[in-house]
Amino acid sequence: MRDENRAASSAAPLPHRNRQPLPDHSVRVALLDLLAEVGTVTSTQAAARLGHSSGLCSFHLRQLARHGLIEEAPHNGGRARPWQLRWTPSGPPEGEAPAEFAALARGLEDESYQHWLAHREQAPSEWQHDESFSAVLHLTPAEMTELAMSIRGLLADYRERDQRPATRPAGTMAVAAVTRLFPLLGQ
Repeated sequence: MRDENRAASSAAPLPHRNRQPLPDHSVRVALLDLLAEVGTVTSTQAAARLGHSSGLCSFHLRQLARHGLIEEAPHNGGRARPWQLRWTPSGPPEGEAPAEFAALARGLEDESYQHWLAHREQAPSEWQHDESFSAVLHLTPAEMTELAMSIRGLLADYRERDQRPATRPAGTMAVAAVTRLFPLLGQ
């Protein structure tokens, strides 16, 4: 088998009927979470963000691709291989994630939070707390949409730091910001 054919077959997702469930692994969960946050990432970028080696991130990115969860993102050649989450483009309208992706993202958020709770003592002392809160609000559908847009606007001021690390103040750390607005049925 020629090298390029071997590389293509090892990165191609397994057919659905042969696909094995991807074993839980903290690096893979962190990589999926990072991809959901930033869109595309190389193994070197992932290593810098997650504190692992580039080789380890590269291995787990290839495993995620093999299981059909991610794919290589378009790039201009060279050694850097950017990766992105994979889903069929014929799904929902632009700007909306498919239901499968939304469920995966919620699961990753939940798993990341549980990981945080189990390991918070490993964080530097000034980071050993979180800012979790919830509220029940009485809103119209339009108000719920407006509130969501306002929250996205607040977060956008900080998202630029992800694309331009030089703009990050000293002492920053990646922080998950999770907001879920949904009607409480049967109340």
